[in-house]
Amino acid sequence: MTTVRVPASSANLGPGFDALGMALEIYLVCRFEASDRLTIRTSGRDADCIPTTADNLIWQTAQAVARDVSGTLPPVTLEIDNDIPIGKGLGSSAAALTAGVVMADHLLGLHWKPLRILDEAARIEGHPDNVAACVLGSIVASAMETGGVARAVRLELPARYGVGIVVPDFILPTSEARAVLPDSYSRQDTVFNVQRSALLIGALTTGTTSAFPAAREDRLHQPYRAALVPGLDEIVRLRAPGLLGCVLSGAGPSVLVFYEKGCEQVCDLVRQIFAFHGHKSDVLWAHIADRGYEIY
Repeated sequence: MTTVRVPASSANLGPGFDALGMALEIYLVCRFEASDRLTIRTSGRDADCIPTTADNLIWQTAQAVARDVSGTLPPVTLEIDNDIPIGKGLGSSAAALTAGVVMADHLLGLHWKPLRILDEAARIEGHPDNVAACVLGSIVASAMETGGVARAVRLELPARYGVGIVVPDFILPTSEARAVLPDSYSRQDTVFNVQRSALLIGALTTGTTSAFPAAREDRLHQPYRAALVPGLDEIVRLRAPGLLGCVLSGAGPSVLVFYEKGCEQVCDLVRQIFAFHGHKSDVLWAHIADRGYEIY
C-alpha cells in the first residue's frame, strides 16, 4: 500500500487571518491502494468521528480532483491512522484535503509537483493558510492570486523559541466559528491587522522578542470568537516571563502558545484560565514540522 503522511497545522497565528499557518508534528497517516470496492478503516485519535463511508472527506476530495481532470478514480482500500484532534482548530480537515489530493494524484498518475498539490488543495479549501503548511511544512505565509493560484513562502521559527498547544475539552466547528465573523471591517481594524501581520513576520524572521506582544494582536477574528471560547480574552492578554504570546489556533478552541525555550511552564497559565471557566485541557508539545506531506 502507498502511504501519505500529512502534518497538523495552526492557522492565522493571531493577526495573519487566512494568510499565515504553521505545520505541527502531529500527523494524519493514510495507507491506500486501488481495490474492487471502497473500504475505509480508521484508527487513532477521534477515529469514531471519521466517516468510513463514501462521504469521507479524503475520498470526497480525491473524487473532486478526478472530476477536475476528467479522470476516473478506482475504488480504494483506505486505512486512516489519525493523531490530529478533530474540531479543535488544528487543521484536521486541511490534512484530510491534502491527503485526498495526494491520493488522487498518485492513483491517477498526474505526477503533480507540491505547488500544484497546494493549488488544488487551496482551491477546494477556499483559503491557503492551513493547506500551505500541510504541503510545505514550517511556518508559511500564503495568498491566493486573482486567478486562483496559491503563492506561499516558508519562514523558520528562531531556534530559541518554542510552541505549545493547549487543547480544551470541547470542540468548536469551523462553520460556527466563521459564522460569527462580520461581512466587512473598518479601515482602522484592517490597517491594525496589516501592521501586526507585517510585524509578526518580521519578529519571526529576525527573532525580535520585544516585538511579539504587539505582533500577535488581532481585530479581525479573535474578538468575535471570544464568546465561543471561554477565557480567550484573558488568555490573549496574558503576560509572563518567557511568554511571547498566546493566539487562537485556527478557528479554535485550541490555543497556540509561543514561548522562549526553558519557559514551557507558561502553558499552564492557559490551562488555569480554561479551568477557571470550567474546562479541562491538555498541552500538546508538538514541534514545528520541518516538512510538509510525505508519500512513500
